[in-house]
Amino acid sequence: MSELRTTEVDDLLRVFAALDDEDTIFSLLEDLFTIREIKETSQRLAVARLLDAGRSYAVIEEATGASATTIARVSKCLSYGAGGYTAALNALDDADKKRS
Repeated sequence: MSELRTTEVDDLLRVFAALDDEDTIFSLLEDLFTIREIKETSQRLAVARLLDAGRSYAVIEEATGASATTIARVSKCLSYGAGGYTAALNALDDADKKRS
């Protein structure tokens, strides 16, 4: 994936890292992605959270509407990916703890 890491991608990463207001980030998502892309990406994160919690594919499919293929893809990334889902899940756990 090294060919994916371009100057433009690095600029996007810096923008996301610099933004700390959820409404501003949401506005950027709306401008960058289609509604479908936002929903599908959010769904994958929900799948990752449920997989991490030990839920079965059937339960995840029912809860999220994700296909078995999507669930398997997310599962593979959780096990063998670059660690992005794990970092995201840790960030969600930290945010949940701060809200409690």
